[in-house]
Amino acid sequence: MKGLELSLTRFQDQIRAFFRRLWPPGMTLRQDHLRWLYAPGIFTFGYALRTTITSLIALGIALWWELGSPQWAALTVWMVAQGSRGKSVAKARWHLFGMVVGTICAVLLVAAFPQAPLMFILLLAIGIGTFCFIGTLLPGPATMTNYRIHGMRASGFTYAIISLDGIADPQNIFLTAMSRATYIVLGIVLESTVSSLFQFKLAKRAQDRLADNFMTAINGAAQTLASLLSGNTQVLKQARGVFSNITTLSDQIEFAEVEMGAHRGHEGDHARAALARVAMLLSRGLDLAALMQGPVGQPDAAFNATSSKVQAFLKDMAGELEASDDIHPVLARLAELQAACRQSVADSLNQEMGSPGSPPVDPQLVQMLSQQRMLNYALGQILDELEQALIQFDASRNPLAHDHFHYRLKTFRDWQQAFTNSLRASVTIFGAGVIWITTAWSAGLTFIMFVSIVCSLFSTLEKPALATRAFLGGAIIASIVGGILVLWRLAEPTTYEIMAVCLFLPMLAGGLAFAYPALILGAVSYNLFLPILLGPGNQTRLDEVAFFNTAMPLVVGLWYAMWAFRLVLPFDTNDMRWQMRTGILRGLRYVARARTLPTTLYVVEHNVDRFVRLLTNAENTPDTIIDAYLQGILSAMTIGLNVIRLRAILERHLLPPEAQRVVGEMMGRMAQFSGRYGGHYGRTARSAKFAIMHLQQLAGQTDNLGVRLEIDSALGCLYVISFELDHNQKFFDASSPYLDPVMA
Repeated sequence: MKGLELSLTRFQDQIRAFFRRLWPPGMTLRQDHLRWLYAPGIFTFGYALRTTITSLIALGIALWWELGSPQWAALTVWMVAQGSRGKSVAKARWHLFGMVVGTICAVLLVAAFPQAPLMFILLLAIGIGTFCFIGTLLPGPATMTNYRIHGMRASGFTYAIISLDGIADPQNIFLTAMSRATYIVLGIVLESTVSSLFQFKLAKRAQDRLADNFMTAINGAAQTLASLLSGNTQVLKQARGVFSNITTLSDQIEFAEVEMGAHRGHEGDHARAALARVAMLLSRGLDLAALMQGPVGQPDAAFNATSSKVQAFLKDMAGELEASDDIHPVLARLAELQAACRQSVADSLNQEMGSPGSPPVDPQLVQMLSQQRMLNYALGQILDELEQALIQFDASRNPLAHDHFHYRLKTFRDWQQAFTNSLRASVTIFGAGVIWITTAWSAGLTFIMFVSIVCSLFSTLEKPALATRAFLGGAIIASIVGGILVLWRLAEPTTYEIMAVCLFLPMLAGGLAFAYPALILGAVSYNLFLPILLGPGNQTRLDEVAFFNTAMPLVVGLWYAMWAFRLVLPFDTNDMRWQMRTGILRGLRYVARARTLPTTLYVVEHNVDRFVRLLTNAENTPDTIIDAYLQGILSAMTIGLNVIRLRAILERHLLPPEAQRVVGEMMGRMAQFSGRYGGHYGRTARSAKFAIMHLQQLAGQTDNLGVRLEIDSALGCLYVISFELDHNQKFFDASSPYLDPVMA
């Protein structure tokens, strides 16, 4: 292995020296942009080489079997292949499922309307729109790495290619469908088989990756909280990457589960729960930050001493976890810190309540002690969430016997977005069909096929026009390379072996480009459409007329789809933020009045999902606006969590009747919180302050320890809610357009 790496390093050095002679010193930037081609990493090169060989094998088998359109087998390999085994297998499964659904629907469509072109186009558009609608509502983020959504994309893809091929010869639609399905199954089986040959200790590496993902997330959260305790109360609102990492890493767990195989336990469920607890840990940090900035004032010496110990623990925790698989020493140190927080709360209560017969404590001292208890209690809650995260992490790293734990993927369905995606795809495809019917273009069905493929792949994205533009660039490169191969190199070979040699380097280049982030979509387009443009066959050879009749509909179809996505229900970042803000305000009202109380994890995960979506669609939005919205989302999450805690306090009925009434009235105001046309924001803010004032007066009037702690808990929640409402008034007062000029 070392010899192979040394040889590859020498080869890369020789290639670099060659390119340095080609590029003068002033053009080093352009040279760096081509590093993916002349100096790829060993894993990138291995992926490109493996997939190129697999696609050529699939093409050779399809030619050997004398199938009518063997290029679809090679195309399927490129469509399914991914950089890791887990991603490839997950995508292959959902692609196979989508192929079955799409094949059945395509046969039914052609059988129903063999001689009614307008109805055929209408049902084709509606069918793909329906697949996009369902795909948008499936669990997980609508990214290219979510393969549940890819199953619906594959359904639309298969539905289009089979029905558009079959409508030209409806009597043989079943044979057409079976041949297309055979190509797809052949490509999937070959890619899965070949990729499995290059895996070594796959289950162990997958489990190690789960542990590494958690370590990345928990270390980022720990360092952020340590900075908060050192006095930087704004650090949580500046830590974009910490929240984004949680979502990204959680999205990768399902692929590790696939790689661990059929003998895995519930490691993936525990890993998802651990990452969710990290998000909860950060939300508790937001509570502490609000209390440290609010009316509590300067922390006392006891809190500062405990805080210093917690800082030291958080900074060293990741190293201790990596050093040993035994988590008990870390949990033991954590238990000592939890005990210190509880002891501080107990000492404060003892000082406030005094001994029987002692004189009453000064009301100002009562208020100060109560506020200091809130700080210690909030710090203790952070440590409790950290303990739960570590326990879940240990269960994912060291599987438990007879474990039945399950953590479901959360789904945040956006019905408006699903309808928009569906309508956009349907209108675009129907428009392409109208163009074909009115112009009687001989290559019109090919044009519609490429438009349908793009709509199936990209209409579930929030910015399909940008993705299609990148796809168009890759298709143009594929057309140029395909033209060179068809009109020059492939005019000479008479055997499959020579043709494979001619195709090897162009396909390998596409595989290398796939691993370069800036070129991913263009590389996918190039890898998909190059086999179609070549159109190899046993008894046929693609001439210049056939090539241009394929390349022109491809480029025109992608150009048409790009502009259709820009004109038909285009994505607007300003409107997205406005709708997100409206949804947040509606969600706060829902949390306050829902019959079934949402869980705290649901509130955290939903707002983290919004957080990531906002960052993903930032585009050219000024940082001040993005930062303001991020702060608003985090503030809304903090308020929502504390509303849930207040409702739990009310349901326990431990508060004195007067306190129960005041807090209940405040929750009633929150249930009517700021709507789109304003109103109730100011009343809710004043109601929170009124409740704080009343609970402060009641705090020193009870000798019952449990009631006193319950009042402190309610006061802590009210302090946080009041602080967030006061410091984010523009975000929560819906009568303000809030930094969106287009809405002003």
